[in-house]
Amino acid sequence: MSDLIEGYLGKTVDGKKSRLPAKLDYLQSATGLFLALFMWAHMILVSSILVSKDFMYQVTKLLEASFIFEGGNPLLVSIAAAVIFVIFITHAALGMRKLPGNFKQYQVMKAHAKNMGHDDTKMWFIQAFTGFAMFFLGSVHLYIIMTNSADIGPYASSDRVWSEWMWPLYILLLLAVEFHGTIGLYRLCVKWGWFDGNNPRETRKSLKKVKWALTVFFLVLGFATLAAYMKIGMEQAAAGKVGERYTPQAKVIQLDTVKKGRIA
Repeated sequence: MSDLIEGYLGKTVDGKKSRLPAKLDYLQSATGLFLALFMWAHMILVSSILVSKDFMYQVTKLLEASFIFEGGNPLLVSIAAAVIFVIFITHAALGMRKLPGNFKQYQVMKAHAKNMGHDDTKMWFIQAFTGFAMFFLGSVHLYIIMTNSADIGPYASSDRVWSEWMWPLYILLLLAVEFHGTIGLYRLCVKWGWFDGNNPRETRKSLKKVKWALTVFFLVLGFATLAAYMKIGMEQAAAGKVGERYTPQAKVIQLDTVKKGRIA
């Protein structure tokens, strides 16, 4: 155990420099990259509600593997959420290594950042703050998905957002995720030199522009999506239909046709 603790701090018992911190940095980068790309994919899938309720319903059923299981299997979504949760906690634990250990260290770092006036240092503080917020906000969201995977759809999701008062949490989570994720990807590119080319300084300026463009795009998409779910939730509440589950338009037409056939 002592070897592990010493290695975590960057040295071994015999005084030699440990390779463990470098390995942990690599794991932190890998988990961060995976989570950032996953969140972008997740945002695009969730925004399917902007196309139509039917389209969002079909996307949900596709994720439940309706092409394999009749009507889809929500358990698959619970399993996927559990895997994401493990990766999420792992990334958070690795990120905590680099946070100030006490308030005095925080003050020193803040004063240092202020004196330098360095944009990347300021972004690191934003990333640290949003990461801390995400640890709580993201955990709540993932737990809800793991335990309520059968309640995902145009009406069920909208009820959760509006009638169950989850929209304030989702607003904070959206802000934290988009700032943390895009800053994290920018810092990964800089750290590992993925796009350095012949002029790293100019490349860094270009990466910052791309980073802010992605932040604005996904924030606009996220707030538009959240507004759509809130609108549907309000309409359901006003009509006294909270708890109702969505029926695809094609199925409604089919049922109406069957009913008319019986009457005839």
